[in-house]
Amino acid sequence: MQQISILHTNDIHSHFEAYPKLAAFLKENPVNSSTALVDIGDNMDRFHPITEATRGKANTELLNLLSYDFATIGNNEGITLNYEELSQLYGQAEFTVLLANLFEKNGVRPDWVKPYEIKVMAGIKVAFIGVSVFYEHFYSILGWKLTDPYLMLEEFLPLLKREADVIVVLSHLGISDDEEMARRFPDIDVILGGHTHHVLPEGRWIGDTLVCGAGKYGQYIGEVRVDFDIQSRRIVNLEACLHKLELYTPNAEMVERIKTMQDEANLSLDQRVCTIAEPLPVQWFSPSMFPELLADFLKDWCEADVGMVNAGVLLDGLEAGDITLEMLHRICPHPINPCRVSLSGEEFREVVQQALHPEMEQLRVKGLGFRGEVMGRMAFSGVRFDTEPIADGSFQVTAIYVGDKLLSSSDKVSIGTIDMFTFGRMYPAIIRAKEKKFYLPELLRDVLAHALSGK
Repeated sequence: MQQISILHTNDIHSHFEAYPKLAAFLKENPVNSSTALVDIGDNMDRFHPITEATRGKANTELLNLLSYDFATIGNNEGITLNYEELSQLYGQAEFTVLLANLFEKNGVRPDWVKPYEIKVMAGIKVAFIGVSVFYEHFYSILGWKLTDPYLMLEEFLPLLKREADVIVVLSHLGISDDEEMARRFPDIDVILGGHTHHVLPEGRWIGDTLVCGAGKYGQYIGEVRVDFDIQSRRIVNLEACLHKLELYTPNAEMVERIKTMQDEANLSLDQRVCTIAEPLPVQWFSPSMFPELLADFLKDWCEADVGMVNAGVLLDGLEAGDITLEMLHRICPHPINPCRVSLSGEEFREVVQQALHPEMEQLRVKGLGFRGEVMGRMAFSGVRFDTEPIADGSFQVTAIYVGDKLLSSSDKVSIGTIDMFTFGRMYPAIIRAKEKKFYLPELLRDVLAHALSGK
């Protein structure tokens, strides 16, 4: 009987404080020929200045320092970097990037990625294959071709079944897809998951497939132990567990390396973008200049009839004087893109009605690219409303004017806003809209830099 171990992390999202604890864990539990160490994507997140300054290359360096064997990519690697940046992200990687469903536009697989690899561990052939969430449209805008991950699994699994003793999927698809994958492909032995930040302390069995997940932000490092009978070439037992990283004292050398990275990032981002003559204040729950100006910027950027953005995307205002990349990143760290949505007058009235409700202003949002605290008041550009107060403290929208024109229920109106509103459940009319245009790879802070500098 032989036992091997697979250690896995996912969705660290550039929480750099996790790496020294990971280093401490790995020092106590060293990787050897019977161990593999893998990451399941969204390791980087441009909310952090180190990642912003290096476009994720610092994250790759840390994975090298920790001696990872394999990694797949998540949406934060895949669609918050432009084509060139993603192509160069793993140029210095000492691990193998596994991603079966990513191709160049011409259908050729990028030279920096492999669909799968077989690693021999203590005489056991373990196949690792990577797949990432099927955001086909966004990848296409950026110059990539993304294919259905299930089709790639259908293609490769028969081959892996013949060549390997154990099949492990690195899946940045989310827990629902992982469970469906397990039901559809019973030849998979282990699914190591991410994207939805699920925590499965002992894994979850779907048929004979063990589905795993280790949360987010480096809360845990997961471990799967495989007991294998060498003579019969079959798995005897599979067990999953999670190791809580807060129990480990941060590795001092890794702490120092990250401090150096932060100093280098600060220098890199200390570049002047423009100079503003007047301060730009922001208030989350009352009218203020900066959110209204950002709504103007989005209206122009998206060539829309109306601009619309919540004040909470601006974490702070700007004082008069020189504005640097660091300042724009600090006040607007979100990996959120501009978006133009076309609605009917009636659909827009529904959106405005929801946006003006006090509960929406107080809404605390996690995910969807938002890295702030609270939604805040909605700022609009190019539009005004007639309203009447109602008993619950909100307002009934009685008329909407786009420019000087009264908007009828059947009129069409285009809104320059943020892609965050096209996900989740905040604004069903926006989610249902058939006409959407996403502006990638520009982030919201790129719109600010462009508009404030007058370029």
